[in-house]
Amino acid sequence: MDQLPIAGSIEVITGCMFSGKTEELIRRVRRVAFARQRYRVFKHYLDARYAANNIASHNQVMLEALPVTTPQEILQAITADDHVIAIDEAHFFSADIIDVVEELAQQGRRVIITGLDLDFRGEPFGPMPELLARADSITKLTAVCMVCGSAATRTQRIIAGRPASYYDPIVLVGATEAYEPRCRRHHEVPGIEHPGSLS
Repeated sequence: MDQLPIAGSIEVITGCMFSGKTEELIRRVRRVAFARQRYRVFKHYLDARYAANNIASHNQVMLEALPVTTPQEILQAITADDHVIAIDEAHFFSADIIDVVEELAQQGRRVIITGLDLDFRGEPFGPMPELLARADSITKLTAVCMVCGSAATRTQRIIAGRPASYYDPIVLVGATEAYEPRCRRHHEVPGIEHPGSLS
């Protein structure tokens, strides 16, 4: 067995949809492969938009990945020699992903995770706030607002050409047919109430 690094780490790549999170994950993993380190890539089984057994950026850059249903399956699938563990779309996982990621880092592994920091409502998404708080490093990416062209930090869900309601389901797997990047000003969520807003 190759000796693992003494100190593990947690790297979180986050931002809105279409900001290049998966592409950045793939770039980092390819550097790991170039350095001849052992790695394993995982994704949530719900994300089958482009390929069942690959992670894929929106511009079709792909990398082989194992789809899993629960965070515990990640622990079961890795080997002692896997130095780097990459996990795409972490926002889909249950809160158990937090303990799994911490355990991997404590074992001396480098963990690289991507996930949406905010859901389509503009609210913290699933386990991501805790993962961001526990991360050793954070990369927050932006996209381009489809309305004004400024930096986009929000994900706009579109249903039948109109902004989705606050009361629509949180999880809806999709791409350009259902989502677009927006800046704070042009992000619309009908039905949302903003606490502390002026009357």
